Amino acid sequence: MPRTDLLTVGEAFQDLIFVGLPHMPRSGEELRTRAFVATIGGGALITATAASRLGVRTTIISALSAEAVRALRDDKVRVVNVKRTSEAHAVTVSLSTKRDRSFVTFNGVNDRLETRLPAAIAHQPARHVHLAFAPRSCARWTRIVERLRARGVTTSWDFGWNPPLRAAAGFRALVGAADFIFVNEAEAALYARTARTASALRFWRRASRNTIIKLGPQGSRWITGGQAAMDLAVPAPRVRVVDTTGAGDAFNGGFLAGWLSGRSPKQCLRLGNFVGAQSTLAPGGVAALPTQLPRGSRPAGRSGGSA
Repeated sequence: MPRTDLLTVGEAFQDLIFVGLPHMPRSGEELRTRAFVATIGGGALITATAASRLGVRTTIISALSAEAVRALRDDKVRVVNVKRTSEAHAVTVSLSTKRDRSFVTFNGVNDRLETRLPAAIAHQPARHVHLAFAPRSCARWTRIVERLRARGVTTSWDFGWNPPLRAAAGFRALVGAADFIFVNEAEAALYARTARTASALRFWRRASRNTIIKLGPQGSRWITGGQAAMDLAVPAPRVRVVDTTGAGDAFNGGFLAGWLSGRSPKQCLRLGNFVGAQSTLAPGGVAALPTQLPRGSRPAGRSGGSA
């Protein structure tokens, strides 16, 4: 079996997106919009698609609808589908303004997804594994991440917004085991258990090898602690935002494409910002993902990077 450069692992959804709302609906309020999109989404799927469109050899492990399988294969992503035919795929409703979004999700097969992932990962050789879900057993996944590291495989994790996770047994150990942790600004504060930016940054410098904080229209930030301490911020390009659904996962794909091709930290952040910004130009997480790099960038290659 050919070795893949990037293996993304985690949840996928059919997304029903209500676009262009003037604000989030208040209690008892009905909002109407003329813009609606039914598409595919989820962290593992969007990150895989974003990286593959930039030339990264990519495989996904997830529980996927037939539509998602077809779309991923069209984008040259190798698919390992752990959903059984009789199982219902997950569905998310997204309420989207130009600056924010909220979600309601039917979890479907994703309730059974986590138990099927370890065996599937073990059979998929990869240079880097990106995980996009909130685990139920942090200790088990810490062992999996450490086994991958022992085999020379690097890892990253995007937990998304999951308040119970911050108090889960073993969460801090799992954060410390991964090579990269991706969070947005709100998630950075949530998992650090603080509303103060300075306190959140101190937490992530101590807890994580490399923390990538996604700041939306303000860009992104890469922080590390220890002897190789770094705090690097890169602004985002300005674009006309249509819908922000999936922008953070698109950023992850761009960042990892840069890192896997041996780019500098600043270039990785810049590429993540570019892909995340481009994804907001159309409703949904995949429609506007770029198929080429920004002007002046070197093509993504196959050389290795290191955390």
